[in-house]
Amino acid sequence: MPEANFDGIVGPTHNYAGLSPGNVASTSNRGLKSRPRDAALQGLSKAAALARLGLPQGWLPPQERPHVPTLHALGFAGTDEVAVAKAAAEAPHLLARASSASSMWAANAATVTPSADSGDGRVHMTVANLRTMPHRAIEAPQTARTLRAIFRDESRFAVHDALPGTDASGAPTPYGDEGAANHTRFTASNNAGGELPGVHLFVFGAQASGAGRRPSRFPARQTLEASQAIAERHGIPHARCIHAQQHPAVIDHGVFHNDVISVGNGRFYLVHELALLDQQRTLDDLAAAVGPGFHAEIVPESEVSVADAVRTYLFNSQLVTLPGGDMQLILPKESESHAGIRRLIERLVSDPACPVNGALFLDVRESMRNGGGPACLRLRVPLTDAGLAAVTPSCLWSPERHAELESWVRRHYREELAPEDLGDPLLLRESRAALDELTRILGIGSVYEFQR
Repeated sequence: MPEANFDGIVGPTHNYAGLSPGNVASTSNRGLKSRPRDAALQGLSKAAALARLGLPQGWLPPQERPHVPTLHALGFAGTDEVAVAKAAAEAPHLLARASSASSMWAANAATVTPSADSGDGRVHMTVANLRTMPHRAIEAPQTARTLRAIFRDESRFAVHDALPGTDASGAPTPYGDEGAANHTRFTASNNAGGELPGVHLFVFGAQASGAGRRPSRFPARQTLEASQAIAERHGIPHARCIHAQQHPAVIDHGVFHNDVISVGNGRFYLVHELALLDQQRTLDDLAAAVGPGFHAEIVPESEVSVADAVRTYLFNSQLVTLPGGDMQLILPKESESHAGIRRLIERLVSDPACPVNGALFLDVRESMRNGGGPACLRLRVPLTDAGLAAVTPSCLWSPERHAELESWVRRHYREELAPEDLGDPLLLRESRAALDELTRILGIGSVYEFQR
Protein backbone atom coordinates (compact mmCIF):
# COMPACT_ATOMS: atom_id res chain seq x y z
CA MET A 1 0.00 0.00 0.00
CA PRO A 2 1.27 3.52 -0.76
CA GLU A 3 1.47 5.70 2.34
CA ALA A 4 -1.62 7.67 3.32
CA ASN A 5 -1.64 11.45 3.35
CA PHE A 6 -3.77 13.34 5.85
CA ASP A 7 -4.21 16.93 4.68
CA GLY A 8 -4.89 19.81 7.03
CA ILE A 9 -8.17 21.53 6.19
CA VAL A 10 -7.57 25.28 6.07
CA GLY A 11 -9.47 27.06 8.84
CA PRO A 12 -11.97 29.92 8.52
CA THR A 13 -9.51 32.45 10.03
CA HIS A 14 -6.81 31.94 7.37
CA ASN A 15 -5.00 35.29 7.37
CA TYR A 16 -1.66 36.92 6.62
CA ALA A 17 -0.32 38.06 9.97
CA GLY A 18 3.35 37.33 9.16
CA LEU A 19 3.94 35.54 12.45
CA SER A 20 6.78 33.23 11.40
CA PRO A 21 10.30 34.73 11.36
CA GLY A 22 12.47 32.80 8.93
CA ASN A 23 9.51 32.00 6.68
CA VAL A 24 10.02 34.44 3.82
CA ALA A 25 6.57 34.11 2.25
CA SER A 26 4.84 34.53 5.60
CA THR A 27 6.64 37.73 6.53
CA SER A 28 6.61 39.29 3.04
CA ASN A 29 2.81 39.02 2.70
CA ARG A 30 2.06 40.35 6.17
CA GLY A 31 -1.02 42.55 6.37
CA LEU A 32 -2.49 41.61 2.99
CA LYS A 33 -6.08 40.48 2.62
CA SER A 34 -6.43 36.72 2.58
CA ARG A 35 -9.05 34.56 0.88
CA PRO A 36 -10.10 31.85 3.34
CA ARG A 37 -12.70 30.27 1.06
CA ASP A 38 -10.24 29.94 -1.81
CA ALA A 39 -7.57 28.61 0.56
CA ALA A 40 -9.81 25.84 1.87
CA LEU A 41 -11.11 24.90 -1.58
CA GLN A 42 -7.56 24.78 -2.97
CA GLY A 43 -6.58 22.43 -0.16
CA LEU A 44 -9.56 20.17 -0.76
CA SER A 45 -8.80 20.12 -4.48
CA LYS A 46 -5.21 19.07 -3.82
CA ALA A 47 -6.36 16.21 -1.61
CA ALA A 48 -8.86 15.14 -4.26
CA ALA A 49 -6.18 15.17 -6.97
CA LEU A 50 -4.04 12.72 -4.98
CA ALA A 51 -7.02 10.53 -4.08
CA ARG A 52 -7.93 10.29 -7.75
CA LEU A 53 -4.40 9.06 -8.45
CA GLY A 54 -5.28 6.09 -6.25
CA LEU A 55 -3.54 7.19 -3.05
CA PRO A 56 -5.10 6.79 0.42
CA GLN A 57 -6.12 10.28 1.45
CA GLY A 58 -7.58 11.69 4.65
CA TRP A 59 -8.19 14.96 6.42
CA LEU A 60 -7.17 16.67 9.66
CA PRO A 61 -9.67 19.33 10.80
CA PRO A 62 -8.50 22.87 11.58
CA GLN A 63 -8.03 24.09 15.12
CA GLU A 64 -10.44 26.34 16.98
CA ARG A 65 -9.56 29.93 16.13
CA PRO A 66 -9.57 32.49 17.53
CA HIS A 67 -8.45 30.42 20.51
CA VAL A 68 -10.24 32.17 23.35
CA PRO A 69 -8.61 30.12 26.16
CA THR A 70 -5.28 31.59 25.04
CA LEU A 71 -6.73 35.10 25.22
CA HIS A 72 -8.14 34.43 28.68
CA ALA A 73 -4.75 33.11 29.81
CA LEU A 74 -3.17 36.34 28.56
CA GLY A 75 -5.49 38.38 30.78
CA PHE A 76 -8.33 39.32 28.44
CA ALA A 77 -11.32 38.69 30.70
CA GLY A 78 -15.05 38.59 30.08
CA THR A 79 -17.22 36.61 27.73
CA ASP A 80 -15.56 35.08 24.69
CA GLU A 81 -16.74 37.94 22.45
CA VAL A 82 -15.58 40.54 24.98
CA ALA A 83 -12.14 38.92 25.27
CA VAL A 84 -11.73 38.99 21.48
CA ALA A 85 -12.82 42.64 21.33
CA LYS A 86 -10.42 43.63 24.13
CA ALA A 87 -7.52 41.85 22.44
CA ALA A 88 -8.34 43.51 19.12
CA ALA A 89 -8.33 46.96 20.75
CA GLU A 90 -5.40 46.56 23.15
CA ALA A 91 -3.05 43.97 21.62
CA PRO A 92 -3.93 43.03 18.03
CA HIS A 93 -0.65 41.11 17.71
CA LEU A 94 -1.79 38.75 20.48
CA LEU A 95 -5.17 38.32 18.81
CA ALA A 96 -3.35 37.47 15.57
CA ARG A 97 -1.41 34.77 17.40
CA ALA A 98 -4.62 33.31 18.80
CA SER A 99 -6.31 33.45 15.38
CA SER A 100 -3.66 31.85 13.18
CA ALA A 101 -4.82 29.05 10.88
CA SER A 102 -1.31 27.56 10.86
CA SER A 103 -2.52 24.07 11.79
CA MET A 104 -3.36 23.74 8.08
CA TRP A 105 0.31 22.75 7.68
CA ALA A 106 -0.19 19.23 8.90
CA ALA A 107 3.44 18.27 8.25
CA ASN A 108 4.10 20.00 11.57
CA ALA A 109 1.39 18.11 13.44
CA ALA A 110 3.47 15.11 14.48
CA THR A 111 6.28 12.70 13.66
CA VAL A 112 5.03 9.27 12.54
CA THR A 113 6.63 5.84 12.77
CA PRO A 114 4.83 2.94 11.04
CA SER A 115 4.19 -0.40 12.66
CA ALA A 116 7.02 -2.14 10.76
CA ASP A 117 9.58 0.17 12.41
CA SER A 118 8.30 0.68 15.94
CA GLY A 119 9.24 -1.21 19.06
CA ASP A 120 5.78 -2.67 19.71
CA GLY A 121 4.32 -3.13 16.22
CA ARG A 122 1.95 -0.15 16.46
CA VAL A 123 1.94 3.09 14.47
CA HIS A 124 3.45 5.73 16.75
CA MET A 125 2.81 9.47 16.50
CA THR A 126 4.43 12.13 18.67
CA VAL A 127 2.65 15.48 18.54
CA ALA A 128 5.04 18.37 17.77
CA ASN A 129 5.46 21.00 20.49
CA LEU A 130 6.24 23.79 17.96
CA ARG A 131 7.64 25.80 20.83
CA THR A 132 9.70 28.24 18.72
CA MET A 133 6.67 30.13 17.38
CA PRO A 134 4.12 31.35 19.99
CA HIS A 135 1.21 31.15 17.54
CA ARG A 136 1.97 27.47 16.91
CA ALA A 137 3.01 26.43 20.41
CA ILE A 138 -0.67 26.46 21.44
CA GLU A 139 -1.58 23.75 18.90
CA ALA A 140 -0.29 20.61 20.61
CA PRO A 141 -3.18 19.74 23.01
CA GLN A 142 -5.77 20.07 20.24
CA THR A 143 -3.59 18.13 17.81
CA ALA A 144 -3.38 15.25 20.29
CA ARG A 145 -7.16 15.17 20.74
CA THR A 146 -7.69 15.26 16.98
CA LEU A 147 -5.23 12.48 16.20
CA ARG A 148 -6.69 10.28 18.93
CA ALA A 149 -10.17 10.81 17.46
CA ILE A 150 -8.98 9.75 13.99
CA PHE A 151 -6.59 6.96 15.05
CA ARG A 152 -8.70 5.53 17.87
CA ASP A 153 -7.66 1.89 17.96
CA GLU A 154 -5.03 1.80 20.69
CA SER A 155 -4.05 -1.73 19.70
CA ARG A 156 -2.81 -0.30 16.38
CA PHE A 157 -2.02 3.36 17.12
CA ALA A 158 -0.12 5.15 19.89
CA VAL A 159 -0.55 8.94 19.91
CA HIS A 160 1.96 10.53 22.29
CA ASP A 161 1.66 13.99 23.78
CA ALA A 162 4.26 16.52 22.69
CA LEU A 163 7.72 16.52 24.21
CA PRO A 164 7.90 19.19 26.92
CA GLY A 165 8.96 22.49 25.40
CA THR A 166 9.54 24.12 28.77
CA ASP A 167 10.21 22.86 32.27
CA ALA A 168 8.25 23.61 35.44
CA SER A 169 9.90 27.03 35.76
CA GLY A 170 9.12 27.98 32.18
CA ALA A 171 12.70 27.59 30.96
CA PRO A 172 13.21 25.91 27.57
CA THR A 173 13.95 22.19 27.56
CA PRO A 174 16.30 20.66 24.96
CA TYR A 175 13.27 19.50 22.97
CA GLY A 176 12.40 21.84 20.13
CA ASP A 177 10.24 19.75 17.80
CA GLU A 178 8.56 20.75 14.52
CA GLY A 179 7.18 17.36 13.50
CA ALA A 180 7.45 15.51 10.20
CA ALA A 181 8.70 18.57 8.30
CA ASN A 182 12.19 17.56 9.50
CA HIS A 183 11.79 13.81 9.10
CA THR A 184 12.00 11.59 6.00
CA ARG A 185 11.50 7.84 5.91
CA PHE A 186 13.11 5.74 3.19
CA THR A 187 12.44 2.08 2.32
CA ALA A 188 14.21 -0.61 0.33
CA SER A 189 11.51 -0.37 -2.33
CA ASN A 190 10.00 2.65 -4.05
CA ASN A 191 6.85 2.04 -2.04
CA ALA A 192 6.64 4.19 1.09
CA GLY A 193 3.81 2.24 2.75
CA GLY A 194 3.96 0.73 6.19
CA GLU A 195 4.62 -2.92 5.31
CA LEU A 196 8.41 -2.85 4.99
CA PRO A 197 10.94 -1.62 7.58
CA GLY A 198 12.33 1.81 6.80
CA VAL A 199 15.30 4.07 7.43
CA HIS A 200 14.56 7.32 9.23
CA LEU A 201 16.40 10.54 8.42
CA PHE A 202 15.97 13.09 11.21
CA VAL A 203 17.25 16.57 10.34
CA PHE A 204 17.93 19.09 13.10
CA GLY A 205 18.78 22.76 13.00
CA ALA A 206 21.02 22.88 16.08
CA GLN A 207 21.98 21.03 19.21
CA ALA A 208 20.37 22.30 22.38
CA SER A 209 23.62 21.52 24.17
CA GLY A 210 25.21 24.42 22.31
CA ALA A 211 27.70 22.24 20.45
CA GLY A 212 28.30 22.73 16.75
CA ARG A 213 27.28 25.48 14.35
CA ARG A 214 24.06 27.49 14.52
CA PRO A 215 22.27 29.91 12.19
CA SER A 216 22.82 33.56 13.03
CA ARG A 217 19.77 35.25 11.49
CA PHE A 218 16.78 32.97 12.05
CA PRO A 219 15.99 30.41 14.76
CA ALA A 220 16.90 26.75 14.42
CA ARG A 221 13.55 25.20 15.25
CA GLN A 222 14.37 21.49 15.47
CA THR A 223 16.91 20.25 18.00
CA LEU A 224 18.93 17.07 17.79
CA GLU A 225 17.79 16.13 21.26
CA ALA A 226 14.11 16.22 20.25
CA SER A 227 14.72 13.99 17.24
CA GLN A 228 16.66 11.51 19.37
CA ALA A 229 13.92 11.46 22.02
CA ILE A 230 11.22 10.73 19.44
CA ALA A 231 13.21 7.90 17.87
CA GLU A 232 13.72 6.40 21.32
CA ARG A 233 10.08 6.87 22.31
CA HIS A 234 8.88 5.13 19.13
CA GLY A 235 11.30 2.24 19.54
CA ILE A 236 13.08 2.70 16.22
CA PRO A 237 16.31 0.61 16.16
CA HIS A 238 19.38 2.84 16.29
CA ALA A 239 20.73 1.24 13.11
CA ARG A 240 17.68 2.58 11.24
CA CYS A 241 18.10 6.19 12.41
CA ILE A 242 20.32 8.79 10.78
CA HIS A 243 20.61 12.24 12.35
CA ALA A 244 21.90 15.05 10.15
CA GLN A 245 22.21 18.80 10.63
CA GLN A 246 20.59 21.22 8.24
CA HIS A 247 23.10 23.74 6.97
CA PRO A 248 22.88 26.87 9.14
CA ALA A 249 23.41 29.07 6.08
CA VAL A 250 20.24 27.82 4.37
CA ILE A 251 18.21 28.37 7.54
CA ASP A 252 19.38 31.97 7.40
CA HIS A 253 18.14 32.11 3.79
CA GLY A 254 14.60 31.12 4.77
CA VAL A 255 14.80 27.31 4.86
CA PHE A 256 12.99 27.05 8.17
CA HIS A 257 12.25 23.30 7.80
CA ASN A 258 14.12 20.56 6.00
CA ASP A 259 11.15 19.91 3.68
CA VAL A 260 11.87 23.29 2.09
CA ILE A 261 15.25 22.07 0.79
CA SER A 262 14.84 18.30 0.25
CA VAL A 263 12.20 15.60 -0.32
CA GLY A 264 12.49 11.82 -0.18
CA ASN A 265 10.39 8.73 -0.82
CA GLY A 266 11.16 5.03 -1.10
CA ARG A 267 14.74 4.74 -2.32
CA PHE A 268 14.90 8.22 -3.85
CA TYR A 269 16.12 11.49 -2.34
CA LEU A 270 15.88 14.85 -4.13
CA VAL A 271 18.13 17.24 -2.26
CA HIS A 272 19.73 20.62 -2.84
CA GLU A 273 23.51 20.59 -2.77
CA LEU A 274 23.58 23.04 0.18
CA ALA A 275 20.85 21.36 2.27
CA LEU A 276 22.91 19.58 4.93
CA LEU A 277 26.05 20.52 6.83
CA ASP A 278 27.86 17.21 6.26
CA GLN A 279 25.88 16.19 3.21
CA GLN A 280 28.11 13.61 1.54
CA ARG A 281 28.53 11.68 4.76
CA THR A 282 24.76 11.68 5.28
CA LEU A 283 24.16 10.43 1.74
CA ASP A 284 26.74 7.68 2.21
CA ASP A 285 25.07 6.63 5.46
CA LEU A 286 21.67 6.58 3.77
CA ALA A 287 22.96 4.49 0.87
CA ALA A 288 24.44 1.97 3.28
CA ALA A 289 21.30 1.80 5.43
CA VAL A 290 18.68 1.74 2.65
CA GLY A 291 20.65 -0.68 0.50
CA PRO A 292 21.01 -1.27 -3.25
CA GLY A 293 18.95 1.04 -5.41
CA PHE A 294 19.17 4.10 -3.18
CA HIS A 295 19.48 7.11 -5.45
CA ALA A 296 20.15 10.71 -4.41
CA GLU A 297 19.60 13.41 -7.01
CA ILE A 298 21.60 16.46 -5.94
CA VAL A 299 20.30 19.75 -7.31
CA PRO A 300 23.16 22.22 -7.80
CA GLU A 301 22.92 25.86 -6.78
CA SER A 302 23.70 26.78 -10.39
CA GLU A 303 20.50 25.07 -11.55
CA VAL A 304 18.14 26.11 -8.73
CA SER A 305 19.41 28.56 -6.14
CA VAL A 306 18.44 28.31 -2.47
CA ALA A 307 16.54 31.59 -2.91
CA ASP A 308 14.57 30.17 -5.84
CA ALA A 309 13.94 26.93 -3.97
CA VAL A 310 12.41 28.97 -1.14
CA ARG A 311 10.42 31.17 -3.53
CA THR A 312 8.99 28.31 -5.61
CA TYR A 313 8.92 25.55 -2.96
CA LEU A 314 10.35 23.02 -5.39
CA PHE A 315 11.38 20.76 -2.51
CA ASN A 316 8.15 21.32 -0.61
CA SER A 317 6.53 19.06 -3.15
CA GLN A 318 5.03 15.69 -2.40
CA LEU A 319 7.01 12.77 -3.76
CA VAL A 320 4.56 9.88 -3.94
CA THR A 321 4.46 6.31 -5.18
CA LEU A 322 1.34 5.52 -7.19
CA PRO A 323 -0.42 2.14 -6.89
CA GLY A 324 1.23 0.91 -10.10
CA GLY A 325 4.70 1.63 -8.71
CA ASP A 326 5.46 4.84 -10.61
CA MET A 327 6.75 7.77 -8.60
CA GLN A 328 5.38 11.28 -9.12
CA LEU A 329 6.17 14.77 -7.88
CA ILE A 330 3.24 16.94 -6.76
CA LEU A 331 4.44 20.54 -7.02
CA PRO A 332 2.99 24.03 -6.53
CA LYS A 333 2.24 25.97 -9.69
CA GLU A 334 4.85 28.53 -8.63
CA SER A 335 7.52 25.95 -9.57
CA GLU A 336 6.12 25.52 -13.06
CA SER A 337 7.11 29.01 -14.21
CA HIS A 338 10.78 28.64 -13.21
CA ALA A 339 12.91 27.67 -16.21
CA GLY A 340 15.54 25.87 -14.18
CA ILE A 341 12.94 23.81 -12.34
CA ARG A 342 11.20 22.89 -15.59
CA ARG A 343 14.51 21.64 -16.99
CA LEU A 344 15.21 19.74 -13.78
CA ILE A 345 11.82 18.01 -13.84
CA GLU A 346 12.19 17.13 -17.52
CA ARG A 347 15.63 15.66 -16.81
CA LEU A 348 14.36 13.60 -13.88
CA VAL A 349 11.38 12.22 -15.77
CA SER A 350 13.45 11.28 -18.83
CA ASP A 351 16.29 9.65 -16.85
CA PRO A 352 15.85 5.84 -16.77
CA ALA A 353 17.88 5.68 -13.56
CA CYS A 354 15.48 8.05 -11.77
CA PRO A 355 12.24 6.59 -10.38
CA VAL A 356 10.28 9.83 -10.93
CA ASN A 357 7.98 9.27 -13.92
CA GLY A 358 5.84 12.40 -13.87
CA ALA A 359 4.97 15.71 -12.28
CA LEU A 360 1.68 17.35 -11.38
CA PHE A 361 1.49 21.10 -10.69
CA LEU A 362 -1.35 22.19 -8.40
CA ASP A 363 -2.76 25.53 -7.29
CA VAL A 364 -2.25 26.07 -3.54
CA ARG A 365 -1.61 29.78 -3.90
CA GLU A 366 -3.22 30.89 -0.65
CA SER A 367 -1.09 28.46 1.35
CA MET A 368 2.03 29.42 -0.60
CA ARG A 369 1.54 33.10 0.16
CA ASN A 370 1.43 32.22 3.85
CA GLY A 371 4.54 30.04 3.67
CA GLY A 372 3.49 26.45 2.92
CA GLY A 373 3.44 24.31 -0.21
CA PRO A 374 1.88 20.91 -1.00
CA ALA A 375 4.14 19.00 1.41
CA CYS A 376 3.38 21.38 4.29
CA LEU A 377 -0.32 20.70 3.90
CA ARG A 378 -0.14 16.99 4.64
CA LEU A 379 0.97 14.54 7.31
CA ARG A 380 2.50 11.36 5.85
CA VAL A 381 1.18 8.25 7.61
CA PRO A 382 2.60 4.94 6.31
CA LEU A 383 -0.07 2.31 6.95
CA THR A 384 -0.84 -1.31 6.22
CA ASP A 385 -4.24 -2.36 4.85
CA ALA A 386 -5.31 -3.31 8.37
CA GLY A 387 -4.11 0.03 9.73
CA LEU A 388 -6.04 1.98 7.11
CA ALA A 389 -9.17 -0.01 7.92
CA ALA A 390 -8.84 1.07 11.57
CA VAL A 391 -8.89 4.81 10.77
CA THR A 392 -12.12 6.69 11.54
CA PRO A 393 -13.79 6.16 8.15
CA SER A 394 -15.41 9.57 7.77
CA CYS A 395 -11.95 11.15 7.86
CA LEU A 396 -10.97 9.34 4.65
CA TRP A 397 -11.56 10.73 1.18
CA SER A 398 -14.51 9.72 -0.94
CA PRO A 399 -16.23 11.61 -3.78
CA GLU A 400 -19.29 12.07 -1.58
CA ARG A 401 -17.29 13.35 1.40
CA HIS A 402 -15.33 15.69 -0.87
CA ALA A 403 -18.54 17.22 -2.23
CA GLU A 404 -19.89 17.56 1.32
CA LEU A 405 -16.75 19.38 2.47
CA GLU A 406 -16.77 21.72 -0.53
CA SER A 407 -20.38 22.63 0.23
CA TRP A 408 -19.45 23.13 3.90
CA VAL A 409 -16.65 25.55 2.96
CA ARG A 410 -18.87 27.57 0.63
CA ARG A 411 -21.49 27.96 3.36
CA HIS A 412 -19.21 28.93 6.21
CA TYR A 413 -16.06 30.67 4.92
CA ARG A 414 -15.60 34.32 4.12
CA GLU A 415 -14.37 35.29 0.70
CA GLU A 416 -11.86 37.80 2.11
CA LEU A 417 -10.33 38.50 5.50
CA ALA A 418 -8.37 41.64 6.44
CA PRO A 419 -6.21 41.83 9.59
CA GLU A 420 -8.74 44.07 11.34
CA ASP A 421 -11.49 41.48 10.71
CA LEU A 422 -9.97 39.19 13.34
CA GLY A 423 -11.62 41.33 16.01
CA ASP A 424 -15.09 40.89 14.53
CA PRO A 425 -17.18 38.90 17.08
CA LEU A 426 -19.15 37.45 14.18
CA LEU A 427 -15.99 35.72 12.96
CA LEU A 428 -15.74 33.84 16.25
CA ARG A 429 -19.34 32.66 15.94
CA GLU A 430 -18.94 31.77 12.28
CA SER A 431 -15.80 29.75 12.96
CA ARG A 432 -17.34 27.81 15.81
CA ALA A 433 -20.47 27.04 13.79
CA ALA A 434 -18.29 25.76 10.96
CA LEU A 435 -16.15 23.56 13.21
CA ASP A 436 -19.16 22.22 15.09
CA GLU A 437 -20.64 21.02 11.80
CA LEU A 438 -17.28 19.69 10.60
CA THR A 439 -16.89 17.37 13.58
CA ARG A 440 -20.19 15.77 12.59
CA ILE A 441 -19.13 15.43 8.95
CA LEU A 442 -15.85 13.77 9.94
CA GLY A 443 -17.40 11.70 12.74
CA ILE A 444 -14.75 12.64 15.31
CA GLY A 445 -16.97 13.76 18.18
CA SER A 446 -16.59 16.85 20.35
CA VAL A 447 -12.85 17.47 20.11
CA TYR A 448 -12.91 21.28 20.47
CA GLU A 449 -12.79 23.14 23.76
CA PHE A 450 -15.87 25.21 22.94
CA GLN A 451 -17.77 21.93 22.46
CA ARG A 452 -16.52 20.46 25.73
